Amino acid sequence: MSTHHASTSTPNPVVFPERDHHPDAHPTPLPFTAPWTYELHFPCDPRSPGVARLTLRAVLAAHDLAALADRAELLTTELTTNSVRHTQGPASVRLHWLCPVLRVSVWDMSPDLPSLAPPPPVNMHADSGRGMVILDAVADRWGGCAIGEGVYGPGGKTMWFELSHGTQAPPPVPAA
Repeated sequence: MSTHHASTSTPNPVVFPERDHHPDAHPTPLPFTAPWTYELHFPCDPRSPGVARLTLRAVLAAHDLAALADRAELLTTELTTNSVRHTQGPASVRLHWLCPVLRVSVWDMSPDLPSLAPPPPVNMHADSGRGMVILDAVADRWGGCAIGEGVYGPGGKTMWFELSHGTQAPPPVPAA
């Protein structure tokens, strides 16, 4: 019977020249005006809109954009709930900041777009059907596009909205 012994030699360390000078150093936070993108993929599960809301709030708070959180959360909830309710597959939320505009896109596997025309009045006490009215009333801009299935993956659609920050002076970059 042969016995295999683990090697006692230490593997070569990975070298990060920019951090080797200060082992406790962290990267400098992005300036407020620098663009960034976060993306969350989620299953067709009724808990997914809640996960998307929590993620969105955390990202916006981390980037000093809490002023957009209430509107972004409401609209993201509407779009992610529609994705979970009306499709059978996975979906994703993408947050893209291009100062002073936040664009939130929700992709799902259904190619069926809601009407992109201004929504007609609806009964605000109805159980459903208010999503596009809310989107139209709260977003600074919104739209959607169908995506054909191709060699790079499934088709589906993307619905998006934009919110403008409205601040003239960006907040200072926090110290590292």
